[in-house]
Amino acid sequence: MRIRQLALTTAATALLAVTAGCGGDSSTAASGPEVATVSVTIEGVGEVTTDAELARKVPAAVRDRGTLTVATNAPYEPFIDFKEEGRTDEFKGLDHDLFQAASARLGIKATFSQQPFDGLVPGLQAAKYDAIVGGITDKKERQQVATFVDYSASGTGFLVRTGNPLGVRTVADLCGRKVAVQKASNQSTNLAAYSKSSCAGRAVEIKEYPENPQAVQALIAGNVDVVAATKVNLVDTAATLSGKAELVDDPSAPNGWLASPNGFGFLKANKELAEAYRAAVQSLIDDGTYTRILAQWKQEPIAIKQATIDQAID
Repeated sequence: MRIRQLALTTAATALLAVTAGCGGDSSTAASGPEVATVSVTIEGVGEVTTDAELARKVPAAVRDRGTLTVATNAPYEPFIDFKEEGRTDEFKGLDHDLFQAASARLGIKATFSQQPFDGLVPGLQAAKYDAIVGGITDKKERQQVATFVDYSASGTGFLVRTGNPLGVRTVADLCGRKVAVQKASNQSTNLAAYSKSSCAGRAVEIKEYPENPQAVQALIAGNVDVVAATKVNLVDTAATLSGKAELVDDPSAPNGWLASPNGFGFLKANKELAEAYRAAVQSLIDDGTYTRILAQWKQEPIAIKQATIDQAID
């Protein structure tokens, strides 16, 4: 997964002046008020309905409105894509399913719209919508503007020939090996640094290729020992190789080496709304709905056990 870069507005006054589209009242209702019941059916997963206790965590202004506007930028598979070719008003994907499920759990109907990628954060700041979604990496720089509900994590994965003849399990096993990476990728930079600091006398021999598919072909042809790429992408790659290659399972790094979280973004001032969504995602994790959604998109390896807020590693 490429790290999706978002434009950031640096004016502190703009950040202080903006309020989210969900309104300035961020008070949470007491446990007494009635909440709307919303139900959605996620393909391959089933029905998800409202939990009244969780719904009362939603700020009153949003709860009363009952809807949330969500900006995204498709296609960016498997997180977000258009449901039908030629239409830009209907969506599918892991993020779409998970956000819809979390919204239903909170008694909210979420409406997605396609926006230019570099306009997602400025639009959030300008209160054009309430949330941004679509495989967005939670990064500390982005936390200047947004609060992220982290729902998955993905770092570097290692693809090897079927049967793993060299016994590669962790990044330490790459010392002295030929490793294919995409040119100018995070993997190229991070492996070079790791080799220098941790592979004395047995440097990682990094082979750069213009695109990941070429790196994979080099592995199949026997020209390299390992492909290092973002794990979320290698999950799909391994599934298409008909037994020619497999993804390494490292129990010490289940989300991949140097895994960064992916998150749903809310305006920084709306932390109460973000916390409600964190609780909703956690409820989906706890009852197994989350796992079924990830399985539907073949993304079990990026699962996390606890939904968190703003856990960027860089």
